[in-house]
Amino acid sequence: MLIPRRIGAKYGNRVTVKQIDGVLIRGKNPLPAAKEALSILDGNNKLGLYLCFLALTNGGGVSEEERCRKLSSQLGVQIHPDQFIQAHTVLKSIVHKYAGMPVLVLGGKGDTLRRVAEGYGFQKVYTTLDILAWNPSIWPFHDLTQEERASVRPTDFTKIHFGAIFVFHDPRNWALDTQIMCDVIQGIIGGSHETNHTRKPVDLVFCNPDVIWQSDFEAPRMGQGSFRVAFQAVFQSLTGSTYPYIQIGKPTEATYKFAETMLKHRLQSVSKPSLYMIGDNPESDIAGANAAGWKSILVHTGVYDPHRGLPNHQPTHQAEDVAEAVRWALEQEFYP
Repeated sequence: MLIPRRIGAKYGNRVTVKQIDGVLIRGKNPLPAAKEALSILDGNNKLGLYLCFLALTNGGGVSEEERCRKLSSQLGVQIHPDQFIQAHTVLKSIVHKYAGMPVLVLGGKGDTLRRVAEGYGFQKVYTTLDILAWNPSIWPFHDLTQEERASVRPTDFTKIHFGAIFVFHDPRNWALDTQIMCDVIQGIIGGSHETNHTRKPVDLVFCNPDVIWQSDFEAPRMGQGSFRVAFQAVFQSLTGSTYPYIQIGKPTEATYKFAETMLKHRLQSVSKPSLYMIGDNPESDIAGANAAGWKSILVHTGVYDPHRGLPNHQPTHQAEDVAEAVRWALEQEFYP
């Protein structure tokens, strides 16, 4: 989306929202057009306008502050947490429902996401490594490393009754996490004294629906959406049915509404901004933007390969890279 930082009636209101992986970054490396695009947004354009952008990603695994520090270093442009949304950032809006409940957080390394969740306001946060350390026979095919042991929080899980499971980021050990999720949901862990009729269901929330994503490997890699499919297949084979869950992350309405709320806080003087989404994944970036009523630009530097046919969700425009996308958006708004 394109919105001038210094807004005048002559120019109207525009904002650019960008996906990160496959648009600005691929793997650990900035894409060649990324710095050019950010330079254009920073005033190096024909009108000399300073334009606002928001980074919206289905990635995560660390705090917003840490990711912004890394991105700022990679891209050479200061990116602040108030213009950055990860898949699990949206959980800030529902933390009040679970703040005092024990919750199980999956994904990431060690207890990094425990600390992220506590930063959001969750008060009783546990990981699957905590549970494995409590009773190694739960999954005897993984021995905790010294680093993992240092991250665990010793707990007697016979006395812990989970209110929710949050899959913050891509799990590192699908087998361990699937086993423990099934145990917690069925009351095998933390619900032994309750019957199926008295036990309150455990809420299950997945933060990223992407089945695949683009790393620096030549072909897309499986993402959190693939883990969700695998978990549900196992759970159904055990119980006869899949387990109800809540999905956030692009392209869900909740994530796009959250982004609009953040923009309102940043741009309090702007009533109706023109919103542009620049993304590489038709299934998340383009589908979500179209549903939200934003204009969408599909770039060819990530998941989508134009040689494999038309995308399932048609964008407003296609561009080779993010710099071309930003120039096109500027032309639509300022040079009609």
